Amino acid sequence: MKIKSIDIENFRNIEKIHLDFEDVNIIYGENAQGKTNLIEAIYLFTGSKSFRGVRDKELVRFGEEQARLKISFENGEREQNAELLIKKRREATLNGVKKKSATQLGEELKAVIFSPIHLSMVKDGPIERRKFVDGALCQLKSNYRNILKEYNRSLAQRNMLLKDISKNQSLYDMLYIWDKNLAHSGAKIIYQRSKYIEALLPYAREVFSGLSKGKEELDLYMQGDFDYQNLEVSEIEKKLMFSLDDHRSDDILNRITTTGPHRDDMAILINGKSARNFGSQGQQRSCVLALKLAEASLLREMTEEEPLALLDDVMSELDISRQDYILNHIKDWQVFITCCDANTVLRLKQGKTFQISGGGLL
Repeated sequence: MKIKSIDIENFRNIEKIHLDFEDVNIIYGENAQGKTNLIEAIYLFTGSKSFRGVRDKELVRFGEEQARLKISFENGEREQNAELLIKKRREATLNGVKKKSATQLGEELKAVIFSPIHLSMVKDGPIERRKFVDGALCQLKSNYRNILKEYNRSLAQRNMLLKDISKNQSLYDMLYIWDKNLAHSGAKIIYQRSKYIEALLPYAREVFSGLSKGKEELDLYMQGDFDYQNLEVSEIEKKLMFSLDDHRSDDILNRITTTGPHRDDMAILINGKSARNFGSQGQQRSCVLALKLAEASLLREMTEEEPLALLDDVMSELDISRQDYILNHIKDWQVFITCCDANTVLRLKQGKTFQISGGGLL
């Protein structure tokens, strides 16, 4: 998989730019000039939302009505082109054919993004860790995004009902309907998450061991209201129904659903201790890098495609040995690296450089 070129119009602070890419692409310049915007534009072609957590309409250049992104890329031996038109939402076209949803572009383009923003995966609460697992699964499983939507719709309906029950007790019996819906889709989510982490762990351990020079061991598992290990979907569904029933009084009192995969967490342990609570800054950064490199390796294994590697302001914060370790893991992939000084990366690997200033190319 390789992107040959990109055209960007009215995206973030970029008015208009065209770039032709090679295998290693280094985007450098001062802070707040548009380097991350280029990485973000490329990432949107995976069908995912912005990794910076903003709404689509916020991606459009200030004062403009829409943004337009175009790429030319190779997938296998086939040359293709894709386009994104961004207004209040994204509209996608692949080889001249309009797609029902921009998320469908993810079937053609796979990428793994590394950014300092992902440190929140370890530092913050469980939302970011669930987001990591769900985002990876959406690239691997074409139906997983739909299962998430189905679950979230049922969850919203159940929470609305919980608020109404406090005013009208006759609605109580309707909870069973939404419990069934939640348990049905929730069991699939729990099963897929658990299986993914099980497959991810060996890769993550190998990378973390390399980054820590064999001094520390990483462990991962899903945490919920019951032990998910070695359970099939049907067994999880039954246990989830029991859990919803057990929490029903609390749910009515709190007017919110207090159990289910939307409350689960991915435990990240270093030598048996919580990386969030006890890990140093360096250890937490190594955890994120290990998880992201493991995600890329697993993506390559399961899709038989080399994913794009998008490294946003990460390499300059690492010593040379860690830079070398990471680049050796992605040496056969197309790489996009942002940094303030191109020489920090060019010492290790030759590549094409682009100096960005004020959203334009110098």
